[in-house]
Amino acid sequence: MVLLHEGLTKEIIAACFQIHNELGTGYLESVYEKALLIALQERRIEAHAQVPIDVTFHGQVVGQFFADILIEDLVIIELKTVTHLLSVHKSQLINYLKATGIDVGLLVNFHGTKVEYARCYRPNN
Repeated sequence: MVLLHEGLTKEIIAACFQIHNELGTGYLESVYEKALLIALQERRIEAHAQVPIDVTFHGQVVGQFFADILIEDLVIIELKTVTHLLSVHKSQLINYLKATGIDVGLLVNFHGTKVEYARCYRPNN
């Protein structure tokens, strides 16, 4: 089975594992966010942090979120440092995907003894 943006997401996941191996656990999300930007830059992957996402209703902005990292306008990364990823975290990322029209997101948790991640897709509406 071929995954959407498989090559890119594999590189992102590899970068996350590299960061976790080198930094370990226990830091704030912002530390992992900055480290991931560096790791992606070293891989020549375009990435931007804290990208504003507008939520619209009938053509008017009714809310705004900030994606942790947007990669090559193709993948949204939502970073966490929590004991366990929960359905609410996945829902947050799916809402970002719906608001942007981007098809793929990665939910990445740096809290445990290894990186925990989940691939999410924008639902078809």
